[in-house]
Amino acid sequence: MGFMSRIMSKMLKLPPAETYDIAVERDLKIPMSDGVILLADHYYPRTLGQRPTILIRSMYPDRTKGGYMGEIIAERGFQVVIVSGRGVCGSGGEMTPFMTEHEDGVAVLSWLKEQTWFDGCLGTLGQSYLGFTQWAIAYEGGSMLKAMSTQMTSSDLRSIVYPGNAFSLEVLLGWLSMIDSQEASMFRNLGNIILGGKRRKKIAWHLPLIDLDKVMTGKEYEFWRSWLIHDDPKDDWWAPGDHSHMISKVTAPNHMISGWHDFMLPSTIRDYNLLRKSGQEPYLTIGPWTHFDTEAFSMGINEALIWLRAHLLNDRKNLRDSPVRIFVMGSQEWREYPYWPPANIKYQHLYFQPSGGLSAKFPPVSEPDHYCYDPVNPTPSVGGFRSFGQGRPVLDNRFLEERTDVLTYTSDVLDYDMEIIGPVSSELFIRSTLENTDFFVRVCDVDPSGKSLNVCDGLLRLAPGRPNPAPDGIKKIKIELWPTAYCFQKGHRIRIQVSSGSFPRWNRNLGTYESLGTGMKMAIAEQLVYHDPHHPSAIILPTSEL
Repeated sequence: MGFMSRIMSKMLKLPPAETYDIAVERDLKIPMSDGVILLADHYYPRTLGQRPTILIRSMYPDRTKGGYMGEIIAERGFQVVIVSGRGVCGSGGEMTPFMTEHEDGVAVLSWLKEQTWFDGCLGTLGQSYLGFTQWAIAYEGGSMLKAMSTQMTSSDLRSIVYPGNAFSLEVLLGWLSMIDSQEASMFRNLGNIILGGKRRKKIAWHLPLIDLDKVMTGKEYEFWRSWLIHDDPKDDWWAPGDHSHMISKVTAPNHMISGWHDFMLPSTIRDYNLLRKSGQEPYLTIGPWTHFDTEAFSMGINEALIWLRAHLLNDRKNLRDSPVRIFVMGSQEWREYPYWPPANIKYQHLYFQPSGGLSAKFPPVSEPDHYCYDPVNPTPSVGGFRSFGQGRPVLDNRFLEERTDVLTYTSDVLDYDMEIIGPVSSELFIRSTLENTDFFVRVCDVDPSGKSLNVCDGLLRLAPGRPNPAPDGIKKIKIELWPTAYCFQKGHRIRIQVSSGSFPRWNRNLGTYESLGTGMKMAIAEQLVYHDPHHPSAIILPTSEL
């Protein structure tokens, strides 16, 4: 034991190990309530006596192909149990992503309590799916759950699948491809990494969406089809995958980690706010990362180990004082605060103006701006959160802004540095020829050369009655953009884009009344965006005093 873990520890810049004398028990059998058997590996330091246990539950090959992580954590003073979920890596049952993690997690906790080596002191850590499985048992962990670190994750499934109530096509198609090939040969996995992005980009155009599992993998996946069938936000089908309602009852200290370009960032911030509202004081770290950033992974495991040692081993020497640490883009610096969002922010409305202007002044009487959205030629995704490392998150948007289906509103040149830190939203007054349509809003930083770099964005899917129009037929909608921390430099300008899609990040809104999964007919949406005294469309920015 120790060779691979030493290499990975060096790559991840981890603190020194307590020991390299690690033992492992493999393929331990854990019975679930319905008789299904899950397999687990148990790592423990031979010479450090009885130590607290770190639980990791995954539906990825963390146990069979990534066992070094168990060693790394055990070398730093913990016992580690890694459990493979249903239908993966030798565990029994059928693959049921997200939906049985609460029930199965409770069974794992019961099994742990029966083990002679378990001292009743438990911690959890993990990113993405491994963060979701932490939330699934956070309340049931009770007093024995001493600390957790949920990273790049969400406590509920639907917010991952339907951000803004629209299907997160690119991310989910990439995830489906990964799940299908994760236990295949090294050559197939390598091919999926090298060629998978181009192939998925082509497959994303296929209709109907419900058949994309067969087009991508050659077989049907029940979870893929269920996600598309149950697209109504009020559908009770999602309840087993929603643990957000239990967050207020969770008492275990949590260090939450995310990135400004992570597709789960809004959910992470929501979960943080729920903990704060219930009286907890979670830690929060947000860097300039995507979901799959290697720097984020390195930072995450380092911070988690510091956090778990502080709360499980009473080793607080490396624990920072300030609960919140965020990276401010634009000025490229880390900043620390007692909580999120900072106390000194003020929300400023910048109103859309005629002829593409953007100003703090209320708009004058003016005619609305018009564009057409055609799902045959959808507005493309440029930058932003992308699937499985495909493309950089920040790109020049000028060619996108030249399209006739994209409106832009640009401020005057800034004569001072303007910093925004916190939640960002947009209020639009719109009219559409279709009841089923989308609106996408993006904030960009325009430098003196004219380069337009995306900062944050968000999309909202409209449907009949969601929302209802005013008597004049105009709808007021509020779009929640990704939160951010960004400094617009003196001499730059702020630009707002408005369009009706970002494909393939989100699926194309076909504009018809056909079901999401089986729809194939398309309709063109003619959109009006108003900017007058009675309909003052605006971006709302959390400005921070420098």
